[in-house]
Amino acid sequence: MNPRHMFPAGLALAACLACGPAAAQQPAVPAPAAAPASASATPASAPAQRPANAKEAKAKFAEKFKAADTDHDGKLTRDEAQAGMPEVYKQFDQIDVKKAGAVTQRQIGAYFAAKAKQRKAAQDPGSLN
Repeated sequence: MNPRHMFPAGLALAACLACGPAAAQQPAVPAPAAAPASASATPASAPAQRPANAKEAKAKFAEKFKAADTDHDGKLTRDEAQAGMPEVYKQFDQIDVKKAGAVTQRQIGAYFAAKAKQRKAAQDPGSLN
């Protein structure tokens, strides 16, 4: 895979991971009955919707990153990551390869893209990727 194409893929993956358990597949269950029209507003406690495509996932990730970046410098410190992006916080030392004390969207995307590639290779050892 071309390294230029890994960043968007990694960013989309990071967005999906940032959604946390809400993005996990649920076991097949019968669909609930339709809600009454007056209940059209989504309650605050409702789980986040899983992004429908890579573009939506990238946008959701960028939104989460922006919200977590409280000083608006384009980087997340360990404290910002802990408060706003717990999945990034858990992997902070591995993502911050330059040991700068902060990570960028690009670094996060590259890290999660590499992890996805490793998982894929582990699942399919005969693959050339």
